[in-house]
Amino acid sequence: MPRQAARASRAILITRPEPGAAESARAVAALGWEAVLAPALTLTALPFKPPRNCQALILTSRAAARALPTAALPVIAVGEATAAEARTRGFAEVRAAAGDAQALAALIGATLKPEGGTLCLAVGEGYALDLAAALRAKGFRVLRRVVYAARSSATLPDEARQAIREGRIHAALFTSPRSAQQAMRLLSDAGLQKAAQGIIAIALSPRIAAALAALPWAEIRTASRPDHAALLACLGPADVLKTPA
Repeated sequence: MPRQAARASRAILITRPEPGAAESARAVAALGWEAVLAPALTLTALPFKPPRNCQALILTSRAAARALPTAALPVIAVGEATAAEARTRGFAEVRAAAGDAQALAALIGATLKPEGGTLCLAVGEGYALDLAAALRAKGFRVLRRVVYAARSSATLPDEARQAIREGRIHAALFTSPRSAQQAMRLLSDAGLQKAAQGIIAIALSPRIAAALAALPWAEIRTASRPDHAALLACLGPADVLKTPA
């Protein structure tokens, strides 16, 4: 890459929905990058009432944790970030799995019994169907409750569109398969799909990385574990792009 281009490409595209997008922007800025917000989805909490005879709430995302009112129920979360969000919301008994659906199912199987009562799986629309099936295969009664809606964004924000056209985006962060797919659709709708050739795509998980293969990114990197710190570690500090004067 020419020296001038390396200096120009110092912005990071954040496709995560709010309120997480603002958190990512602060973390990116702390590493010395310019954050450009382009949330691919908008999340809206939905009414929720825990079912009767529920032995635990199962949370697969921070978005689900944010959408729930506090209840006197044990929580098993997919990872530490989701567990921390649940504690912030007032849940007292919270355990965390190692960060993915497989680890979550394993922790539930090791610590709960099917005869103990129903599992309430709090999710967004269309999410965690495989997890529900895996838990039912272990003998659990599972009720999926949609606690937030994820609506696709209509267009890329003007700032993001301009930054992409000017070649200022060094990398883009992707935190879910659905937001990755929608972000790529927004790029295509704006006629910017070829711009992916100059952008590093950074995925939170292998599943997200697989979804990203639909566009010709300069590179696709996958976090070593499915958490925000590992995602940012793939990015690194902006200083690594500095060139001698």
